[in-house]
Amino acid sequence: MKKFCGFIVSTFLGGLFVVVPVYLSVLLLLKAMQSVVGFVRPFAMLLPAWLPAEHALSLLLVLIVCFLIGVAIRTPAGRAVRERIEKSLFERIPGYALIRSLTQRLAGKDEESAWKPALVEIEEALVPAFIIEELDDGRFTVFVPSVPTPFAGAVYILAPERVHPLDVPFTQALKSISRWGAGSKELVAAMKTDSLR
Repeated sequence: MKKFCGFIVSTFLGGLFVVVPVYLSVLLLLKAMQSVVGFVRPFAMLLPAWLPAEHALSLLLVLIVCFLIGVAIRTPAGRAVRERIEKSLFERIPGYALIRSLTQRLAGKDEESAWKPALVEIEEALVPAFIIEELDDGRFTVFVPSVPTPFAGAVYILAPERVHPLDVPFTQALKSISRWGAGSKELVAAMKTDSLR
């Protein structure tokens, strides 16, 4: 019964972490469209009445602004501003750093030192995990995701001899976790013999 309840909770949280960001994104998009309607109304009146011009032009304007912001944050000055905003505002939101790191890794933005796939020794078992950071004393902070929901899990601080990094891409490790462990044979085969130093 305990395993069944755990499955229900982890599956619910996994679905929640997918639905909530999509819902909030759509909500923010609609709100942004409403705020620019007054600006695009004069242009919309120039178009045929049968065309939903106000909505189309509002959406187009919001998408253009999003694109321009995306271009701006690729510049050195834009990156500095984004990092300042993230540190002062977004990183105070619980779960933001976790979701951002996971989405960046899924998008292929690889940070060598963070979210490295590993197998860690917990009790008498090897458990799929991700290395989050190395502490000053040599121990590692690892995140052990729930199966099959990688957005929920537990954090452990382990000695280096209990952490075995894997020579596999982040997405392969994530795929194995989300498939109830199918593909673990490849993870074990990719386990490095020495712990991280």
